[in-house]
Amino acid sequence: MKRRLLILGCSSRKKPDPGWMPAFDRYDGPLWQTLRTVDPTRSKTTVAYLSARYGFGDAATPIEDYNLRLTPGLAARMIAGGVNTRWPRPPRPRDPDTFGDSAAVNITSMSRFGDSPFEDVALVGGRIYLSVMRAFLPEFIRLGGITPTVEITVINDTIGFMRRALRQWVDKEQPHDKP
Repeated sequence: MKRRLLILGCSSRKKPDPGWMPAFDRYDGPLWQTLRTVDPTRSKTTVAYLSARYGFGDAATPIEDYNLRLTPGLAARMIAGGVNTRWPRPPRPRDPDTFGDSAAVNITSMSRFGDSPFEDVALVGGRIYLSVMRAFLPEFIRLGGITPTVEITVINDTIGFMRRALRQWVDKEQPHDKP
């Protein structure tokens, strides 16, 4: 069976609970609600997020509540920094760059250090989020987190279309290996 990765843009709507909780549970916009409905056990796909605050990460990773929007300028900085830049960024420019993790660390970990790369990837989000996701894909392939022959699905349209397309992609039948 193909290893599948869903990269979903964060959501402006978040559960306001204090403290830390997995991104999968923290984000509460319509696409994240659809995902939790169609894959409540998180068994159909591996889920990653792209966040203006936390960058690219595994949706199982705990995050705090925050309010930050991905702007074209911030997306350009993410792309220019590449997959090795840590997110979140240090609170002050002179602080040491020891905060957060990089997209490279996260994709490498999610693919079991290249032993189990993703073969089917869905990119879901608005135009600005997709620009960052697309920019990171070649490096994810180079790092061995995604196969060079990856099947890529891009989901971007009105929210109703995106919810339907997300549901279809997550529920997509996977060919089973023959014994």
